[in-house]
Amino acid sequence: MNNSVTSATYIRSLSYSLRRRLSDFLDPQDRWKDVITAIRKPSGDLRYSQLHVRRFEGLVAQGKSPTVELLVDWGTTNSTVGELVDILRSHKLLAAASVLLPGIFCEEAVSPETQPASPAVKTNSLLETRLLEETETRPPPELSVLQPQIPLESSEPGHTGVSFSSFFYNELMRITGNFDDRPISDGGRLLGEGGFGTVYKGLLNDKPVAVKKLNPMDDISVDELRVQFNQEIQTLKALKHENLVDMVGFSCDGQHPCLVYALMVNGSLLDRLARLEGSLPLSWRQRSLIAEGTARGLEYLHSNHHVHRDVKSANILLDETFVAKISDFGLTRASAKRTSTTMMTERIVGTRAYMAPEALRGEITPRSDVFSFGVVLLEILSGLPPVDEKREPQFLMEMRYDIDDEDEELTFEDFLDKTMGDWDLSQVDSVYSLACNCLHDRKNRRPLIKQVLLELKGVVKSMLLDFKAQE
Repeated sequence: MNNSVTSATYIRSLSYSLRRRLSDFLDPQDRWKDVITAIRKPSGDLRYSQLHVRRFEGLVAQGKSPTVELLVDWGTTNSTVGELVDILRSHKLLAAASVLLPGIFCEEAVSPETQPASPAVKTNSLLETRLLEETETRPPPELSVLQPQIPLESSEPGHTGVSFSSFFYNELMRITGNFDDRPISDGGRLLGEGGFGTVYKGLLNDKPVAVKKLNPMDDISVDELRVQFNQEIQTLKALKHENLVDMVGFSCDGQHPCLVYALMVNGSLLDRLARLEGSLPLSWRQRSLIAEGTARGLEYLHSNHHVHRDVKSANILLDETFVAKISDFGLTRASAKRTSTTMMTERIVGTRAYMAPEALRGEITPRSDVFSFGVVLLEILSGLPPVDEKREPQFLMEMRYDIDDEDEELTFEDFLDKTMGDWDLSQVDSVYSLACNCLHDRKNRRPLIKQVLLELKGVVKSMLLDFKAQE
């Protein structure tokens, strides 16, 4: 992003790429209409009539972005970024606002009026009057009572009761041993590392939590990282489901933005399939229930007009009873009201081993999530990683061609993970066929996620009947 953009910058001076990034947030669900109906002339009258709105609506059929065209038109006046940001904030479009002015979410969430007046007022509080330095080596107490700055309650209609707490960065440092990078097995706090951050274990009010510290990468700027931080909070604030990860709170007052989640004690599906740290192999019963749970979570996302864009086994976490929880919503985008609608983006994101052909072209569609889930189903069946440079073919998704080719030695039975132990041939064959349908190169030939879920429910029902019969 252009670092010279300020509240006083004229909208006409915004780069095209910045306007396109705004459109990623405002075109879906027609959120640009919230903007256009709030724009006023200096006299106080509305600048755009309903006739203007209908003209901008017509641009969609021409393959144009209403947001981009609106900014071009509005930019012919002396309108400023500050005016646009005020409108975005008034409609709770904070992730879009932070594209223009990074940190705007934190300004909204943590105001002087809502922060604790003084940590010294409450003698039992463990809050200190100064921030701890990252280099501080004093070991933290095993227990720490975090004092939330403010709760963030959902403003989405129909989603009451969802609230997060904003924590001070120094307190997250405290409960993670100053972000101790040693593995848990070595007495440290490191749980894992991902594309956008490092995850540490902490103890919050006697409950284990996972603290993700977001780090800028070579190809991801601090500003873009902040947008993803805001996007994850906004998504989980609006959506709540048994098969989505539970967020506890966040911190945005320190050197790194942090997200706090309930700890998933069984880690990721990727790690459990790889049997890391000597974990036992997942049974077919566990795997089929994990597949069904993940499909339930995705169906909930899609029915609420959201596309995850980074579905993979590393982003499927497992709680103490192996219930699947979809995580990492930093790349999630609200889709259009009709889930068949495709959006476009200039920035290609995701994980190559899971990406659908259209996703590589910058298309954003729920069918891409279905494709990625097809790869996950192959992982569940085979226990193999999604990509292996020492394997031929390297991508797991391509192994299905060898299985279907009679001239190749690989058979379906060879492909299956024999450590499952209790698998039934007809059930695993149904899941394999479903995975292949999800992996169709042409997106319109893939099933919808609700169809995928229906198929998996049938497999689980059959599996549970077999399980009862054996008791």
